[in-house]
Amino acid sequence: METLIVHPENKEQLVALKAFMKALKISFEKAKSPYDPEFVKMIQQGDEDLKAGKGVKVDIDSLWK
Repeated sequence: METLIVHPENKEQLVALKAFMKALKISFEKAKSPYDPEFVKMIQQGDEDLKAGKGVKVDIDSLWK
């Protein structure tokens, strides 16, 4: 048989996929992220800060002057 790797985009899709696989008696396993949860949290916080307008903008033309 084949192995499928599924990438749900949100929690709702994940729950639906798990329910579907359980209903059809398809075995599946969860894989842990290779990244430290604290590191992931820090990166996500940085993304949120940038979207909120927080952060420092650097003019790349003047970087090497």
